[in-house]
Amino acid sequence: ELGFRTHERGTVVTIEGPRFSTRAESKMFRLWGADVINMSVATEVCLAVEAGIPYGAVAMSTDYDCWKEDEAIVTWQEILKVFEQNAANVKKLLIQCVERMGR
Repeated sequence: ELGFRTHERGTVVTIEGPRFSTRAESKMFRLWGADVINMSVATEVCLAVEAGIPYGAVAMSTDYDCWKEDEAIVTWQEILKVFEQNAANVKKLLIQCVERMGR
């Protein structure tokens, strides 16, 4: 309904930030079956479970990682621009979820 491309499932690899993975790491993670590489989800899940807090993740990508060699190299400014768009999109998603819970 919101026009977002979605996937119901995926495998996340969390790396220690703040840094991006190297091309070799990214290729290795892809070979392991990773769909998304990030810096925080696994840590957040562990802390939420320990605290007894229900947790769900929404991953909104900012760029193809460096494993995709036919894509142009992205700049930090480009990543931030997509991040801002994703922030607006997640607000729309949350509003729709809350509205549906009220039905």
